[in-house]
Amino acid sequence: MSSIKNHVQLIGNIGQDPTITNLENGKKVARFSLATNEHFKNAKGEKQTETSWHAIVAWGSIAEIIEKFTSKGKEVAITGKLKTRSYTSKDEQTHYITEVVANDILLLGSKPDKA
Repeated sequence: MSSIKNHVQLIGNIGQDPTITNLENGKKVARFSLATNEHFKNAKGEKQTETSWHAIVAWGSIAEIIEKFTSKGKEVAITGKLKTRSYTSKDEQTHYITEVVANDILLLGSKPDKA
């Protein structure tokens, strides 16, 4: 049962081209937003779509895959865990951010056209 603690699975579309950072130790980190859509009918029977946005962070080899094979709009499946961090802004306010730290990615959708 410990394998399902703090486990996140998302399928969605990348919101903007991932930001790749090369760290001094040679590792890479990728950051991007992921949009997931939920479809339902409201009380009047009209189709509705609700979009949720998720902050994704990936390290090392997962970041390299993201850098090479993804871009804005690409459909992906992500598994990972939730992580909350905080920082203090210039005006000395503490802000909290919850991110999905990816430990696996699956590229979905059609293959890009070869140039």
